Amino acid sequence: MSKISEADVRAEVRTWLAANWDAELSLLAWRNKLVDSGWGMPQWPEAWYGRGLPVGLVRVVEEEFANIGAVGVAKSGVRLLVAATLLDHGTDRQKEKYLRRILTGEDTWCQLFSEPGSGSDLAGATTRADLHGDLWLVNGQKVWTTSAHHANHGVLLARTDWDAPKHEGMSYFVIDIKQPGVDVQPLKQMNGHASFNQVFFTDAQVPAENLVGRIGDGWKVAMTTLAHERRGADGLSTPSKRGARTGRIYVEERTELETANQPYKWYPQRAGRVDLILDRAKETGANTEPHIRQEIAKLMILAKSAEWTARRARAAQQQGRPQGPEGSLGKLAASHVARSAAHVHTLITGADALLTGTASPREGTIAEILVSVPAISIAGGTDEIQRNIIAERVLDLPKEPRFDTGPFRNVRRN
Repeated sequence: MSKISEADVRAEVRTWLAANWDAELSLLAWRNKLVDSGWGMPQWPEAWYGRGLPVGLVRVVEEEFANIGAVGVAKSGVRLLVAATLLDHGTDRQKEKYLRRILTGEDTWCQLFSEPGSGSDLAGATTRADLHGDLWLVNGQKVWTTSAHHANHGVLLARTDWDAPKHEGMSYFVIDIKQPGVDVQPLKQMNGHASFNQVFFTDAQVPAENLVGRIGDGWKVAMTTLAHERRGADGLSTPSKRGARTGRIYVEERTELETANQPYKWYPQRAGRVDLILDRAKETGANTEPHIRQEIAKLMILAKSAEWTARRARAAQQQGRPQGPEGSLGKLAASHVARSAAHVHTLITGADALLTGTASPREGTIAEILVSVPAISIAGGTDEIQRNIIAERVLDLPKEPRFDTGPFRNVRRN
């Protein structure tokens, strides 16, 4: 669809919704209808459940859906990261097999990248995949895998060539999580949640057709996934405002989201809960303390600056510009904001910030912030990794000396 105006898009989607939206449909029936229409992901190609709209016009479609409370396609978890990666690198068979079920919510996904001995050093992965006929056999371990305990599929980065340099010897696969040979074990966190899992593979099978891209392209394909992940870590997520609407579709959506969002319940605390700062300062009287007022002001300036940076990145995305280092800038800024927020919460609350339970400040939310914030500097690529990306791709500084070149089998590792 080329040279279409905002008014045309608004009129067309409004007409389609008037003819098709029904809150008494089942969630699956509605989403299948939505996927067929292309209005669920209108920026996707028409051949793959979209309408080929410029990214800048997606906002118009979202506004029309919001105006009548219409439910969209499934977007929770990593499913849209997977979809974006398959759109860029997948075969037509893979797109046909997975994209529709991603959008309808019939399949849940997880991301199998990090390992115990190579968290930030993603290219140091040692989980291996060996080709036997038409099957790859996978052996190894992954960790920090959100939602693996209820995922149907995972995207897996595994080493397929031990004689190639570390970045060139990996491949990217889609793997069935429910098969024998895949053992998922939850990990208990210090904030009381269990969002993550460790996953063990023992001769787990991957059909040859589930290779995404070419053998040895794993690093390039994984960078597509991570670029979309980092762009989504800028703190601009918008919560649903549908509230307690009635109708079968809303009941089923709430049930779906309750399960899908369970691992992410602590993510607002991980981000520092800047939204609570001013209220907490007023209710404790800390807003009258000059030193604390200065720290609050610093935090608010930092948070607003990070928001503006994120909005510039979103504007670039809406103009159709390719993924760049802005995702790393946004993620690093989010880490600084979260740490500053934890510091200010501590200044405001004092020793009581350590208390949990119903009688503690905000029923334990402040304590949860303090033990959750460190995670934001680790998940999705550590602050150090983001600084390297910014230094090399934005500031054009020379790369750090490497001591891990040559065949991977000869590289020293944990």
